[in-house]
Amino acid sequence: MANGGGEESWFIYSFVARGTMVLAEYTEFTGNFPAIAAQCLQRLPSSNNKFIYACDHHTFNFLVHDGYSYCVVAKDLVPKHVSVAFLERLKVDFRKRYGGGKADTATAKSLNKEFGPIIKEHMQYIVEHADEIEKVLKVKAQVSEIKSIMLENIEKAVDREEKLTDLTDKTTDLHSQAQDFRKQGTKVRRKMWLKNMKIKLVVLSILLLLVLIIWVSVCQGFSCTKEENHKTENPTPENLY
Repeated sequence: MANGGGEESWFIYSFVARGTMVLAEYTEFTGNFPAIAAQCLQRLPSSNNKFIYACDHHTFNFLVHDGYSYCVVAKDLVPKHVSVAFLERLKVDFRKRYGGGKADTATAKSLNKEFGPIIKEHMQYIVEHADEIEKVLKVKAQVSEIKSIMLENIEKAVDREEKLTDLTDKTTDLHSQAQDFRKQGTKVRRKMWLKNMKIKLVVLSILLLLVLIIWVSVCQGFSCTKEENHKTENPTPENLY
């Protein structure tokens, strides 16, 4: 597929493109890598993301961001995170140099002379600092994991707080309902007491009326009292000794 370069080289070919137009590229190898990479670029989704294609013991790694595509062809033994680190570094440098300016109007491969050697420098840097990059990525992964755990714990705490809030609201509602129930009970008891008092008064009135009726029936009015008084005041001879 290709000739040239040493076996110690990890990266074979790299470019930066606007849309499907390659603005700058670099390789020390001969072969059909640029043609295959160009075919992959034509089929590449336009959304911001990372993509990887495998072909003949090589990987074609792409990073798409804001209409620009960054590509590196690497040997399949190269760890994926190393290729991604190279593309991220390439993107940052390119945007710093050309973002919002020359790159937006540049023609095909017009930036080769300026940016081609820069691509080579980034390749060399990544290869020489692969161990450091791997350590940094591990630390980032650990930080990301810790962050995820913290966010999960925060979500659980918030969920518990919401449940506690719901429980507090329910307790408050129950307390309010209990107070309302007590008030209603007091009203009912008062109403029943008044009703009982009315019944008692009615019964008492009936009893008094019955007593009065019996009295009047037996004594034929109030004469019993008068006659008794009269007898006491004017005793008959039979009552004297």
